[in-house]
Amino acid sequence: MSAPHRVILDTDIGTDVDDLMALALILGSPSIELIGVTTVYGDTALRGRMTKRIAEIAGVTIPVHAGESATLSGREVWWAGHEARLYDGLEAHELDGADAVGYLIDAVCASPGTVDVLAIGPLTNIAAAIERDPRFAPAVRHLWIMGGSFSDDKAEHNFQSDTDAASVVFASGIPTTVAGLDVTRLIEMGREALGRMSSSGPLGRVIEAEIVQWWEFWGTEWNVPHDPVTVLTLTQPGLFTFSPEGHVEIVSDGDDEGISRFHVGEGHTRVVTGLDAHAVAEAIVEGISRASFRAPAGEAR
Repeated sequence: MSAPHRVILDTDIGTDVDDLMALALILGSPSIELIGVTTVYGDTALRGRMTKRIAEIAGVTIPVHAGESATLSGREVWWAGHEARLYDGLEAHELDGADAVGYLIDAVCASPGTVDVLAIGPLTNIAAAIERDPRFAPAVRHLWIMGGSFSDDKAEHNFQSDTDAASVVFASGIPTTVAGLDVTRLIEMGREALGRMSSSGPLGRVIEAEIVQWWEFWGTEWNVPHDPVTVLTLTQPGLFTFSPEGHVEIVSDGDDEGISRFHVGEGHTRVVTGLDAHAVAEAIVEGISRASFRAPAGEAR
């Protein structure tokens, strides 16, 4: 039986470890058929080659297309400096293309209404696809976004990084579900979860190394799995509560740049309003462990 959800992952993998965790969770989710990955923001070719290495470690083949490096808004890209530092020889990996926007359009429009897009980075690629081809937005089955914060007036990285792109996406009419910081921050991953994932196999050990690197970057011993939470809104919606449909407003300039506000009413967007924290944390660890357990022997190199 084919998986019920055909998914393209749009990601800025390599900076915050949660993108890698989301990719692993997708690979460990029987209900998802990952048909491709597009990378966004900064050195997208490097992000793509890292994705190819992770796929190799996981024992799967994934089409990967590098996308937009610069933001539509012109805001400077924030680059942590540790992206893909744990992997040698990434130049050996060839990407499947350097036009992620074109790939998104082709893949979605080839079978309208059947492809979900999971967008867990700045929304530049998605906005560019909307603007390049008017067929794209109505052809997306559903868009699942990690971004924003809806219980306070605080800017979140993905939306703030490209407010112009976020505004284009939310004006497009694509049916959308958004997981914001106000709910993702209810989950924390610490030493116990790290140990379980690490012991599950080669992919788990790679994730452990990336998590430790992220902890050291911030001087903590825990992290928030923002992006895996977003994956679960697609695969296990019963673990969440959602708002009625409405629309998201993005502040695009001034001191409030990047702040997102949700308004119930006209629109096709809903936001996550709550979750079962214990069940969500367990589902993340179990899904990642399942992907790692299936992976062949091998490590990052």
